[in-house]
Amino acid sequence: VLENLAAGTLKANMPFECIVLDPDRRKVSYLEAVGRTLCGIAPWLELGPDDSEEGRLREHFIDLTVKGLANAVDPDSPDCLDFYNPVHRQPLVDAAFLAEGLLRAREQVWDRLDPATQKRMIDCLVSTRRIEPYPSNWLLFASIIEAFLLETTGECDTQRLLHGVEAFRDSWYKGDGWYGDGEAFHLDYYNSLVIHPMLTETLMVMDKHGIGDGGFLPVQQRRHGRLAAQLERLISPEGTFPAVGRSIAYRFGALHALSDAVYLHLLPAGLEPSAVRCGMTAVMQRQMQTDGNFDTEGWLTVGFSGSQPWISEDYINTGSCYLCMAFFLPLGLSPDDPFWAGPPREWTGKRAWNGASVVADKAI
Repeated sequence: VLENLAAGTLKANMPFECIVLDPDRRKVSYLEAVGRTLCGIAPWLELGPDDSEEGRLREHFIDLTVKGLANAVDPDSPDCLDFYNPVHRQPLVDAAFLAEGLLRAREQVWDRLDPATQKRMIDCLVSTRRIEPYPSNWLLFASIIEAFLLETTGECDTQRLLHGVEAFRDSWYKGDGWYGDGEAFHLDYYNSLVIHPMLTETLMVMDKHGIGDGGFLPVQQRRHGRLAAQLERLISPEGTFPAVGRSIAYRFGALHALSDAVYLHLLPAGLEPSAVRCGMTAVMQRQMQTDGNFDTEGWLTVGFSGSQPWISEDYINTGSCYLCMAFFLPLGLSPDDPFWAGPPREWTGKRAWNGASVVADKAI
């Protein structure tokens, strides 16, 4: 994604795999791929370049990202991305993931963009205000875009910033770390894919700027940590997790809230980071060992484990699948963080099924 965006060849080279051949949705798919890739890779980029092999690799991808984002908002570029589409509201979704990525890589990506690109990016994000979010997790897409604008310009649409936060805070919490996706409860991974990461990060920006009820941030952080602990317990001894709910073609992106809790140090006491590392690694290895996750050119295919296009919904396409990148947030932690430095440990599900000692699970 980044190599092609930097070269101005993303639209020319990225395939469009989808169970419906909708040309308007195809136009949006490129922003999907870019926003979701940056959302996941941003914390690793934010570590910055150094003289190590990994540091040089980071420098390469930072350069690709900076060049690519300049193309993404340049009206004369063949890869200028659509932040508004009169047919679909989808650009709001992926502008939000892009904003989330830029918040996570403020110094190494945003601050490296030239002033003209920064202005164009801000204008593109502001243009999404024409899109009315659905009364669901979509409210948080508007919120996090406004949080990014507040962080970078000092100004925002306060109503769009607060609407989603207040809806989840005041009306949609169902208990034990779970929110409704709107008024209704949905048994899927959207609490992890969108709700907890975007709500927590929006509140962090609001707290920094003294906006809203500062007392809700620690409450939300505890709820986020609780959901992360539940996701860790869903990892089986074999490194699988249940294929339930919609959008499971995001693969291990379903563990976004867990990876974000690791990155933000929100794991509850008693859940050892190195055990989470081992569980997450097992998931990655298990899901990627299946043939067909990538096409012959290296692009992600639509599927849960391999190529499974009919497991998806009509809004899922090649670009959508890059939300799996959200799994990699812990790469933004330093090597001496307990997540990386701790000795290998069995995760909860593996210990439980092996007859080892496991702490009882308790609701909050």
